[in-house]
Amino acid sequence: MKEGDIELLEQIAAYEETLDWSKPGMELGWEWRDIRLSVPGALPLTGLPQRLNRLFEEGYLDNPFKSNSMTGYRLSHKGKQAVAFLAGPDDISPLRVELPEDVFGDIIGHDETKELLRACISAEKPVHVLLAGPPALAKTLFLWEIERALGEQAVWLVGSAASKAGLWDLVVLKRPRVVLVDELDKMNAADTAALLSMMEGGRLVRAKKGRELEISYQIWVIAATNRIHGLSPELLSRFAVRNISAYSRADYKAVVKGVLVHREGISAEVAEEIAQRLDGMSQDVRDAVRVARLEPQLGVEKSIKLLLEG
Repeated sequence: MKEGDIELLEQIAAYEETLDWSKPGMELGWEWRDIRLSVPGALPLTGLPQRLNRLFEEGYLDNPFKSNSMTGYRLSHKGKQAVAFLAGPDDISPLRVELPEDVFGDIIGHDETKELLRACISAEKPVHVLLAGPPALAKTLFLWEIERALGEQAVWLVGSAASKAGLWDLVVLKRPRVVLVDELDKMNAADTAALLSMMEGGRLVRAKKGRELEISYQIWVIAATNRIHGLSPELLSRFAVRNISAYSRADYKAVVKGVLVHREGISAEVAEEIAQRLDGMSQDVRDAVRVARLEPQLGVEKSIKLLLEG
């Protein structure tokens, strides 16, 4: 979903309520021209066919008919669910989850951090955790592993790219158990305010055309930051702050090999070569992932040269 998609789904739902689906031909659905003309001024005149096609690909619209001259649409069950959720304030409790014991198996050390994260995520009520430390440590690895273990029950945000509308839409449409926030220190003031409200009382409010849409929803936030300095006291007070220390060179190589074999499907031999060549050059596991993804085209040595020695 992109910003503005929720409003578009609401407008489509309002239009569909005016239709008599029993009339001949309605089984084909409506065309993009129909929806545009039915709500004059409310929908953009350009790019609407592309937006509708994207919503269809994401499952919010059905496509009952398609020919060279016509593409018919109607709200899907998923689209109707999304619109129904927006009808007014709602209280929803996400399912309780527990992380598997081996969820952090590729992360060397940090045993107390692993124990803390498992306990917080399985707690009956939210306990938010902030992983802090310099770049290129295990902070993002922890977020990756939580996302992998929880699947659709987790959503990922990058602080430098988040938006208040995007955060609201993600929670409304995906209803996650856990929100994972990387680069929390780069989140802007408006987004931080929305996050604060959600973390404190489980409330997320969005102003919309003279009214407010509010959801009440308990979220567990696991975030990562390169620096504590600059974060507001109000935000820090909502987190259990856990400092992450740097890896030793031996631990870094072990982590690289584990991630490349288990997450990237790389052979143990190639993973070993990448780990050995990066030893002393990097502390960032993401460098190893990039090298592994280029290795089939360039080989390990040339991939490292182009990525890290340029």
